[in-house]
Amino acid sequence: MATVKLSLNTDQITEEFFEDTKLLGIVTTVKDYKFCWNLNNLLELDFRINHDIEIKLKRKRRLYFFSVYEYRDPNSSLCHYLYNNLHDGEFLLPEFKHLDFLWLMKNDTVTDEYLEQVKAWLREIPGVQLITELTNEKIKNKDYLIF
Repeated sequence: MATVKLSLNTDQITEEFFEDTKLLGIVTTVKDYKFCWNLNNLLELDFRINHDIEIKLKRKRRLYFFSVYEYRDPNSSLCHYLYNNLHDGEFLLPEFKHLDFLWLMKNDTVTDEYLEQVKAWLREIPGVQLITELTNEKIKNKDYLIF
């Protein structure tokens, strides 16, 4: 009997996941729950933690859990995901150790004007020190963001 080996094309999955996305990196002194509370109250959003898409990574023979907050825009198909980049001294994306959060926008076209508006909103939140746009080419470990 012949055995068939199936292989998963992770490059294609990654490419499809990041199609039509925008990603912001955020530096702040505020903890994740307080940061989301500020986003929800000051910007009238509704970010909620989603345990079903929490990122679990095994490093140094230990399991690390990176929380992901989700907000679905009720007026479009745009979904917002806020990843915590740090858990117990370990980073989700080690190439961005200086970033505390990653804000991914996907499932709809994000215009440059909307992205600038989001950056302006973020600047209004107490404790936010830096906001930077991350391009797909800059991210070495993109597959860590896929759920």
